Parts: sequence; C-alpha cells; structure tokens
Amino acid sequence: MASPTTAPGLVQLPSRHDVAETVARLERLLTERGLTIFARIDFSGDAARAGVSLRPEQMLIFGNPKAGTALMQAEPASGIDLPLKALVWQDADGQVWLAYNSPQYLIERHGLAPAMMAIVAAPIPLLQAAAGS
Repeated sequence: MASPTTAPGLVQLPSRHDVAETVARLERLLTERGLTIFARIDFSGDAARAGVSLRPEQMLIFGNPKAGTALMQAEPASGIDLPLKALVWQDADGQVWLAYNSPQYLIERHGLAPAMMAIVAAPIPLLQAAAGS
C-alpha cells in the first residue's frame, strides 16, 4: 500500500472503497447522526470540466452549527477551520485515502480549551467507518 505524504495535523486513513463510495458512505453516516452537509466538492469533476486531468478527488464539508458556534465563541479565528472537512482521493497506485484535520491540531492551533476536544473529535468514528477502517 502506498503511503500518503504526511503533513502536520493531518490524519490520513486508507479506504477500502473508491472515492465516490467513500464520500457517499461518509455523507450518509454524518446525515444519520444529524450533522449538516454544507458542500460536496468534486475536484476531479471540476478539473475535467476545465479540460485537465485529475485522479478522483472529492471533499465533503460538514458540521454541527451549534457545536461549531461554541468553538467560534471561544476563539473566533477557529472559524477558518470550520465547518469540518474530509478529503478523499485516489493516489497513483490506486489506493484511496480519507484525510481530515487532527482534533488535537485544531485545539492547539486555536488555543482552545482541552474540554472542547470532544466537539472536534465527535465525527472521527464516522470518518473511520466511511473508510472501512
């Protein structure tokens, strides 16, 4: 299995599904738990419409407005990382990856109270389930 490039604060999970199925699974899991889907961006589809090639890659932007508001009340600049995002792509070897910002990274980046970890960590089991981990 190919290894993705590591970046500080980024969690990357291999998925057992193709890009479209991974994103669809995540969207279903999030919706079932009452989270809001704000956008689904198909980067590879947009690239194709622009006449350029890109392996399958999509982003899901999601969150819970009540929970996100609590983060922004504590630190307004945390809004730069909200709503939460999940990026799913296929690498050159055909492996599909799902990536998201580490909750610890977000807490440290914005100087949020450790008690707020539960808010940003809540979707992690859903992200793992979508990838089939």
